[in-house]
Amino acid sequence: DVVFTMLPDSPDVETVILGPQGVLEGAKAGTTIIDMSTIAPNVTRHIAKAASEKGIYMLDAPVSGSDKGAREMTLSIMVGGPREVFEACLPLLNLLGARIVYAGESGMGETVKLCNQVMGSLTLLAVCEGLMLGAKAGADLEAVLEATGGGAAKSWMLENLGPKITERDFNPGFMVKLMQKDLRLALALAGDLNAPLLGTGLVHQLYRSLEADGKRDEGIQALARALEKLAGAEIGE
Repeated sequence: DVVFTMLPDSPDVETVILGPQGVLEGAKAGTTIIDMSTIAPNVTRHIAKAASEKGIYMLDAPVSGSDKGAREMTLSIMVGGPREVFEACLPLLNLLGARIVYAGESGMGETVKLCNQVMGSLTLLAVCEGLMLGAKAGADLEAVLEATGGGAAKSWMLENLGPKITERDFNPGFMVKLMQKDLRLALALAGDLNAPLLGTGLVHQLYRSLEADGKRDEGIQALARALEKLAGAEIGE
């Protein structure tokens, strides 16, 4: 009755749902597809239209919260699609996340997710810059994390990725290459809307330097490595 998909990029979702032996070939009328991938909003709308022509419903329901949120079922899920379909599927979504937000028509879940990635990546850059400043000044980085974690700088990125940066743990919860894909989608949407995203472009280029160094499979906290290379110093141990 309900088919969940969660795949890396727009072409993957198109292949799995629309392609030969894909979901639409086997699904019966009345089935609901809940796609939890982060893909381009216009691709979501295209797939949803193709599904509706077969009497199949679709929700775009990308998530935020990294691997930790998935394991603990505390993900934030932003959902686009018909309101009545969202309401019918809410009990299932509540099994996966702690914050379920209806974002509007088809594609708006993806749009909100791209907004999330813009905010999150820039927040992470701020965390990395603050830790770099502290490291170069000889500050106790544990004190920096403790103090800033209780003040106006408090954020998910600081709380969850700050300690990993100072411990030089660059194992992925969410990979550089996936964040790059999300930022590419955000910048493409901004281009369509003539919306300037200056900071997002900067983070995208910093991550590109990491990809050039062969670090695309590391966690997004590896953003600190790009700053370390520029500063000629290391953060943490």
